[in-house]
Amino acid sequence: MSQDIRDDLSIRELTSGDCAAAVEVINIAARWYREFLPPEELHDPEMDEEGWEAEAQRMTWWGAFVDQTLVGVMGSEPIGEVALLRHAYILPRYQRQGVASAVREYIETQLGGINRFIVGTYAANYKARGTLEKGGYVLSPDSQAVLRTYYDIPEDRLLTSVTYEKWLNG
Repeated sequence: MSQDIRDDLSIRELTSGDCAAAVEVINIAARWYREFLPPEELHDPEMDEEGWEAEAQRMTWWGAFVDQTLVGVMGSEPIGEVALLRHAYILPRYQRQGVASAVREYIETQLGGINRFIVGTYAANYKARGTLEKGGYVLSPDSQAVLRTYYDIPEDRLLTSVTYEKWLNG
């Protein structure tokens, strides 16, 4: 991460008041999917405010801010003894600077008592996969089983996705 971003990066839980900015970040960042998804699997917009609020009923939204501007979002959804990290989106201008890793690491420290973290991503999303592997996440032996157990996603996304896992404290 550049020195300027590291100095200015702050992370906090998002509120309903952050909804419009968060949806904007998600939809801008999701344009990356055009590089690897077939047109029939693209969703435009990726998320709307109603969808964001619905997700907020089951998970916590987190935001990364630079100079008071939201530059990245990620969600966490504890389910029993595991936590799903979901909806990780970073504005293109801030990608490859450690923002996603900083948010992920922050969430991992905020969820006391959770030792297993699971992240789903598109199999073709090499950016996300590389970031997860650098962060100590390993590819699940049976991603489809993990996805079917913990996620409620459309079948087209399930079939083109993989999961990564990380265990903390052991």
